[in-house]
Amino acid sequence: MPLQTQTCPEPSQRKRLILVDGSSFLFRAYHAIPPLTNANGEPTNAIHGVTSMLRKLIADYHSDYITVVFDAPGKTFRNELYDHYKAHRPPMPDDLRVQIAPLHQVIRAMGLPLIMESGVEADDVLGALAQHAEQQGLDVIISTGDKDMAQLVTEHIILENTMSNTRMDIQGVFDKFGVKPEQIIDYLALIGDTVDNIPGVPKVGPKTAAKWLGHYQTLENLIANADEITGKIGENLRASLDQLPLSKQLTTIKCDLNLPYSIEDLKQQPMDKAELKNLLAELGFSSWLKMLDNPPATPRTSSIETATAQIDDKPAAIESSYETLLTEQHFNDWLVQLEKAELFAFDTETTSLDYSKAQIVGVSFAVTPGKAAYVPLAHDYPGVPDQLDRSEILEKLRPLLENPRKAKLGQNLKYDMHVLANHGIALRGISHDTMLESYVLNSTATKHNMDDLAKHYLGVDTIHYEDVAGKGVKQIGFQQVPIEQAAPYAAEDADITLRLHQVLSAKLAQYPELDKLYTEMEVPLISVLTRIENNGVLIDTAMLAQQSLELSSQIISLEQYAHDLAGQTFNLGSPKQIQDILYDQQKLPVLKKTPKGQPSTEESVLQELAIDYPLPKLILEYRSLSKLKSTYTDKLPQQLDEQTGRIHTSYHQAVTATGRLSSSDPNLQNIPIRSEEGRKIRQAFIAPEGRKIVAADYSQIELRIMAHLSADSGLVKAFSEGQDVHRATAAEVFGVAPEQVTSDLRRSAKAINFGLIYGMSAFGLAQQLGLSRNQAQSYIDLYFTRYPGVKNYMDSIREQAREQGYVETLFGRRLYLPEINSRNAARRQYAERTAINAPMQGTAADIIKRAMIAADRWLFKETPDAKMIMQVHDELVFEIAADQVADCAANIRTLMCAAADLDVPLIVDIGTGNNWDEAH
Repeated sequence: MPLQTQTCPEPSQRKRLILVDGSSFLFRAYHAIPPLTNANGEPTNAIHGVTSMLRKLIADYHSDYITVVFDAPGKTFRNELYDHYKAHRPPMPDDLRVQIAPLHQVIRAMGLPLIMESGVEADDVLGALAQHAEQQGLDVIISTGDKDMAQLVTEHIILENTMSNTRMDIQGVFDKFGVKPEQIIDYLALIGDTVDNIPGVPKVGPKTAAKWLGHYQTLENLIANADEITGKIGENLRASLDQLPLSKQLTTIKCDLNLPYSIEDLKQQPMDKAELKNLLAELGFSSWLKMLDNPPATPRTSSIETATAQIDDKPAAIESSYETLLTEQHFNDWLVQLEKAELFAFDTETTSLDYSKAQIVGVSFAVTPGKAAYVPLAHDYPGVPDQLDRSEILEKLRPLLENPRKAKLGQNLKYDMHVLANHGIALRGISHDTMLESYVLNSTATKHNMDDLAKHYLGVDTIHYEDVAGKGVKQIGFQQVPIEQAAPYAAEDADITLRLHQVLSAKLAQYPELDKLYTEMEVPLISVLTRIENNGVLIDTAMLAQQSLELSSQIISLEQYAHDLAGQTFNLGSPKQIQDILYDQQKLPVLKKTPKGQPSTEESVLQELAIDYPLPKLILEYRSLSKLKSTYTDKLPQQLDEQTGRIHTSYHQAVTATGRLSSSDPNLQNIPIRSEEGRKIRQAFIAPEGRKIVAADYSQIELRIMAHLSADSGLVKAFSEGQDVHRATAAEVFGVAPEQVTSDLRRSAKAINFGLIYGMSAFGLAQQLGLSRNQAQSYIDLYFTRYPGVKNYMDSIREQAREQGYVETLFGRRLYLPEINSRNAARRQYAERTAINAPMQGTAADIIKRAMIAADRWLFKETPDAKMIMQVHDELVFEIAADQVADCAANIRTLMCAAADLDVPLIVDIGTGNNWDEAH
């Protein structure tokens, strides 16, 4: 029956109704919580997230009245009004759909009323219930993340976003949208909604809509005065007049429903504890299950962020049985198991972390969870037991390890591939790598070493290397670790790797795009990177020695000059002494303080001070040259491999959040290309006699990706027509003909182009160009006026990140942003900048990885006299026989240009030289 009318109580007596937008909760939890499964492999992450937020609401408010509303299956009246309503929405993922029924069961078992009404949306039901409750004297809190619900806000109806822990009252609506709650419907009609396929007015964004409604108050008044709106935007408005009433109808929450519920029907009932315990056991929610029998002293208040961090619903513990293989028969028995297995986990224990020097001490493997074996082969300490012969055992394993049809699994198998190569074995058949499975699934959820993965995904505390080998200066090599201690540690590595794979592969399988990225990009890249690392690059040690002398001379000069400016000698490498000189003696302004309250001397602060003061600039130059000397000119010769005469870097696939490769020993990514000193270091990377260095570099790839993602017509046109995009931008922003663009204007446009895709603020741009902040802001505003698609993309990707908790690359790689709704403004703003840049950085990383795989395949198939020797940022570097450079360069360009299909052409600049610098 309809809600009963009753006398409204005084404000102090008002009861509170909590209305939960279950559909909003469902989708946001699904995307925010990393993949979870129960013991049967059924997905549970959305259930976990929704129930965590519901429990938080219950704990926070202790209200008797709380109801959850979901969308009912089937079409609604809006589909009858407009055939294309929500037509572009993809179907619900299968792994989410199967969670709905059990979620509803859990909610009902919790004692919460659950409502679904056919023919309307959850928004309409929430609106109707909220208005009825308000009329009956209740305060209403609607827990949702849906911006459309802002139209319901009144003095007694507010919105709460449980995901970001924020509330929105009447003033909050105005602060967020720039319009009053009663204007939200008109506001939404004007801007439209690409997700729901509501038309709106083309090119009208939130700011324009708010500006118009601030002036005309209502959509009807705006329509009546549409002729007053000038320019292209006015034309768009007038062209949309016929469809605006429909857009308004579609965005209006229908609150006049005749719902058959009384206020008492919205009251929380006692939980069905027995039913709830059965459901939680099936779902594997062990922590909640324990809390039902042993409730905490204080209410649990974890939000979805802490729910993500505190997931401890791990697979059930497995009893382990590890064997040490000291006899040939025992090893042969295991070899038979490995040969029969469809997949086995494999790991090596070695003498060094340096893959080029490491020798095998022992090997371990596992075929089934909980059962693993270790074969000690080269332990060396007084009283060591007899071990099997290393050479003989490796020869017995060779057919298995080199068989490409026998699937192997490991943790960071690139290292093991190198180590086996040191013993003449070419590892093939790499099927899975748990480090990469974790990295692709969620690059920021945890570190991707095995100890952290075991803790995060299995709830297992593993034996650490320090537990068996000691710490610090007392740490011994693995060959010196007693076999009785080494065996459980090594066998556990193989066992945990297999168990991790079972969990991680099931999670990846729920996301076809991520699974494809893992199997077609990251796993093949293991072998590609191994070959690049093995190839190494030749360096001119004499040239580096000369550069070290030159840098020493420059550093001494800078030091003397700095002492003159300071009026005394001081250590330019000492932050404390720099602090004393700059702030205590020279009284420079304190722009930032350390956590301990001291004036900061970090690089960003000195860069800002260097604009107006000479000493900070000198200190920065000193630091830069000192770092180049210590990191490269002094150190590179020490990293030379004695056997090959080359340096062999290590590439890392699972370090950066965005998918980019990093490198170490040496770090090739940090050699500067813009400074003269950095270019000199690159001159020391040389080609042997009769060969050339060929560098193939994607031109402005992130800007091209921005053009593709934003679909901005101006940017797309500039790139498609082969224009100088910085010159084209300068012409657009500064209002001059392209031929009138000066070098200064082009430089400014370049700073804007690249600055904005990295989330640079007006303050940052002002610093870079030496402008006032207002002038820099005017440049940014003008840029967005000329390239509105870029602005729309940035706004939409930020909103998308806030809604779903992650952004994606063109190839489906996800970057989760746990701080996107943080209360801490600095963290939130950093996450917002990351949301803009990560899809471009990540897509660029994916593209060059695809190019590397294609180039490696070509090298293997065609076998030209060429090697891929480095990957740095957006560049691939090859060493090619001089007489094959032209043909190889043409093939390389073709392969790299075909690595992605964008709306704008991919351009590859190729240079050739006797050294890396010459090739640019």
